[in-house]
Amino acid sequence: MAETSSGSFNSGSSIATLASDHLFTILLLLPIDSILSFAMTCKKFRYLASSDNLWESVCRRDWGNTAVDALKSSFQHRLLPWIRLYKQVSRVDSVCCYKLTDPDPDLLLPTPRASHSLNFVSGCLLLFGGGCEGGRHLDDTWAAYIGNNSRKILKWQKIQTGIPSGRFGHTCVVIENYLVLFGGINDRGDRHSDTWLGQVSINENLCISLSWRLVEVSSTSPPPRGAHAACCISSRRMVIHGGIGLNGVRLNDTWVIELSENQCFGTWQQIVSHPSPPARSGHSLTCISETQAILFGGRGLGYEVLNDIWVLHVSESYSKWVQVFYDLQNVPAGVSLPRVGHSATSIVGGRLLIHGGEDSLRHRKDDFWVLDISCISLQRMHPTGLSSKRLLMNKWRRLKPEGYKPGCRSFHRACVDDSGRYLYVFGGMVDGLLQPAEPAGLWFDGELFLVELVLQL
Repeated sequence: MAETSSGSFNSGSSIATLASDHLFTILLLLPIDSILSFAMTCKKFRYLASSDNLWESVCRRDWGNTAVDALKSSFQHRLLPWIRLYKQVSRVDSVCCYKLTDPDPDLLLPTPRASHSLNFVSGCLLLFGGGCEGGRHLDDTWAAYIGNNSRKILKWQKIQTGIPSGRFGHTCVVIENYLVLFGGINDRGDRHSDTWLGQVSINENLCISLSWRLVEVSSTSPPPRGAHAACCISSRRMVIHGGIGLNGVRLNDTWVIELSENQCFGTWQQIVSHPSPPARSGHSLTCISETQAILFGGRGLGYEVLNDIWVLHVSESYSKWVQVFYDLQNVPAGVSLPRVGHSATSIVGGRLLIHGGEDSLRHRKDDFWVLDISCISLQRMHPTGLSSKRLLMNKWRRLKPEGYKPGCRSFHRACVDDSGRYLYVFGGMVDGLLQPAEPAGLWFDGELFLVELVLQL
């Protein structure tokens, strides 16, 4: 807006005189409530603040370009107005499950397993390793092409790689279009501390190949471990926390590796922050922004099952853990939240989707919870402000399951597609029939199912 030399505004100067493209830019800087309030001021502003172009840009701002482009592709010609789609995503209260395992006995399928890795990369599901009956490790790699058809019965392809060595309790994250694998445990109890980079290739016949190479790392690196948690953070970094180290000791350390531009070399750096999450294993660590990750649950030093939440902020100048306090009594059915061996995935709309796991009595779960993580973004709030018990009031929500009903499970693995709407879940430990030969009634599962966020389209 123009100003006179004395510093007062011109009489004809107001926000109403700004060009539409300038108003558009301003609106994209505002929170949703402010955009909706702006729309109620006059007809001109209502038209602008309700435009499809603006709300597509808002969705790209809040969900990311990858998710929006994938949603547009999946909806094809049925795409709703973006303002309506934004509201539908923010109000999701149920999921629908679909079984994707083909009953055809002639098809080659991954064997039942737990504590493996499962990733969505380059339009494919990639599964590696894990543990199976008898405490044995697996060293096989499987892939299934999904593309834009999320609900189809998938056909697994077994990929012969020979490396990395067999293991379970490792982590594998996606950084750009690469897989970064770290650590794990073999069936001799040996802990690993190696870092591997995997690259996926797909030919014109949809045959999938995967090449692994060992990443050369700096002399300072994390000690060997398994059952830790990891996630990507920014385009070239991965963060790990905790796990079970040598002699079965649970760890509480945090490390970040930054890959070189050619991904051939990695530099590890330990993050020392006070306070920081206590030692644990079987927890989750999920990326929620370019500089932030959220940690939930796990099993502590005293074998207790945890339900605490910590947010890690990583920047060039400093890195800091901040605990987010909340009271289980303020969460409907919150008594069931403490868990270990669950999955926690960032989904469309700035939410964390948590599934399964087990409690302190090893009772496995089949529930779905969402946590609104937009309210705890350190980009919008000073770290000291995260210590309010009121912060997560009404931010936890238990989702209603529809469709196929998968069994209770723990130490399964889950990953989300590019749209953030479809979650793939494979394997885990499940409750079996109690028989004399199986006194614990514990089975390893080999089922693959899809979890879809139900939108009222």
